[in-house]
Amino acid sequence: MKKGIFLSLEGPDGSGKSTQIKYILDFFESRGYETVLTREPGGTSIGEKIRDVILDNENSEMDPMTETMLYAASRAQHVAQVIRPALEAGKVVICDRFVDSSIAYQGFGRDLGDCVAYINEYAIMGCVPDITFLMKLAPEEGIGRIGSGEKDRLESEEISFHRKVYEGYEYLERTYPDRIIGIDASRGIEEIKAEIQKQLEKLIEKK
Repeated sequence: MKKGIFLSLEGPDGSGKSTQIKYILDFFESRGYETVLTREPGGTSIGEKIRDVILDNENSEMDPMTETMLYAASRAQHVAQVIRPALEAGKVVICDRFVDSSIAYQGFGRDLGDCVAYINEYAIMGCVPDITFLMKLAPEEGIGRIGSGEKDRLESEEISFHRKVYEGYEYLERTYPDRIIGIDASRGIEEIKAEIQKQLEKLIEKK
């Protein structure tokens, strides 16, 4: 069975993921690859409805385990309906956040620990990115980039929460060095783009 390429982008809020995702999409499409651009939570009709519930500021009473389960439910649908079929068809899947976000935000940010990874093992069904770009930016700077506009429920959390999330990402980078590539997101857009594209060219050569 022909297998595609699975990439994810991770990082704290305001780290510039969306900008670099567009460049990654252009990189593959300009080389003739069929691509699927998607996001989490979301990516499917069911997942987008779950996303609305998770990020709604009116749901301030949401329990951390409820939050974790909702993310996992969205992810399970996403893998089954979108990601796995695309990979089996030989396409490139570019995902804005994946399972690492849950480990960072709920495992570390919500202090739920290892249970988050265990729960998500069932959600992802062995579907792991070939490469993950971690956009590294101090939480204070990331929140500052978001500005004073309306923030979603997680963006609105105290800075102490975002610091714990960042510690989670650093832990994941150390734990999975063959998959997760840390990118200094405090630099200019073009410099970051060039570094990511070098890594993408290496990935294509291996494939």
